[in-house]
Amino acid sequence: MATDTGGANAQLRELADLAAVVAEFVVAALAYGHSLFFGGNGGSAAAAQHLAAEYVVRFRRKRMAIPALALTTDTSVLTAGGNDFGFATVFARQVEALGREGDVFFLHSTSGGGLLRGRVERALVVPTTVNSRAQEIQLAMGHVICELVDRALADAQ
Repeated sequence: MATDTGGANAQLRELADLAAVVAEFVVAALAYGHSLFFGGNGGSAAAAQHLAAEYVVRFRRKRMAIPALALTTDTSVLTAGGNDFGFATVFARQVEALGREGDVFFLHSTSGGGLLRGRVERALVVPTTVNSRAQEIQLAMGHVICELVDRALADAQ
């Protein structure tokens, strides 16, 4: 039985190319002293927290800490914002308070990624409708981007 992997290979190449573009975008933002922010809900909130830690602590290489913050970890801000303004704006409120023009915000979504494409500067949309697969691929792509950023920063030193 023959298997056509041409479509899957093209999707993988597209994701790899996009990861490289996003990594370059992150490196440029960091070069100008900007910060990284991460957000998501449910399992995506956990991925956001995990990836922010990779930048602050380290990924695979020893390096200086990178300014990164998961906007999913402050329960007081999340619940007060949700109560006072609605949960649709809890991240917007935090970005308003903490973010600056030029910062990078990674928003993880397994249910709205395609819908968000037109509202963001860069969208990395995982080609699946299975939420658990989307979360796994998003985390893997987050690690790939972090590795590329680490390499670029190491090369710059």
